[in-house]
Amino acid sequence: MLDHYSTGYEEGRLSNDAGRLELARSQEIILRYFPEPFAKVADIGGGPGAYSCWLARLGYESHLIDATPLHVEQARRASESQPAYPLGSARVGDARRLDFEDASFDAALLFGPLYHLTQREDRIQALSEARRILRPNGAVLCAVISRFASTIDGIAHFFLDDPEFQQIVERDLTDGQHRNPANHPHYFTTAFFHHPDEIKSEVEEAGLLHEKNLPVEGPFWTMGNLAGHWRDEGRRERLMQAIRSIENEQSLIGASAHIIAVARRKD
Repeated sequence: MLDHYSTGYEEGRLSNDAGRLELARSQEIILRYFPEPFAKVADIGGGPGAYSCWLARLGYESHLIDATPLHVEQARRASESQPAYPLGSARVGDARRLDFEDASFDAALLFGPLYHLTQREDRIQALSEARRILRPNGAVLCAVISRFASTIDGIAHFFLDDPEFQQIVERDLTDGQHRNPANHPHYFTTAFFHHPDEIKSEVEEAGLLHEKNLPVEGPFWTMGNLAGHWRDEGRRERLMQAIRSIENEQSLIGASAHIIAVARRKD
């Protein structure tokens, strides 16, 4: 995982077609469930700081932690580029052992750790740590990758023409354990892909109250005309509205590349 992200590609990923949709929908969901600005938020596995820096510009006290040193360096540079809205902090760390005090945050993001921690007990530990640092009723938004993402991506981009990718997808569908033994640059890295039915039990085992699962991109993330929709303001809004209109349809949630679980600290 560290080798994969050391290429630096993550810094620009949210500016490509599917990335822009992922970013816009995730921001929409964050604003729906987070408290008002000036709240203190933790961005756990925050990468190069796209969400942390955006939240800081909105007035939140935003603290980032990530396992990849390059990401933390990039987040600090991004923070320095907006001196009127700096991050509260950016540090290297482990989602399973957070260097934050108990009940010290109003809300948290967990975008990344749950799909890079391939063992269930590690995911439960990361969720438990997020719960520990939250104040009572604090919200945590947890992103996972759908069990079916590689199958859909393989069809859309012809990756399934490759017998090696066929084997990757077969394992993904069997147990969610995604591996890329040849380190192919387009086949992602070591990860766990959740079946939608698995998310709630992990959240609840960590002592959090699970509220709902929401599709991020819906089934539209591999559309060949996604760029055209995004360039046109009216089409872009109709696309976003289409996802909103089906976000409570659980039969479609697995078709989304990413799923966000909304949870809260109960006490």
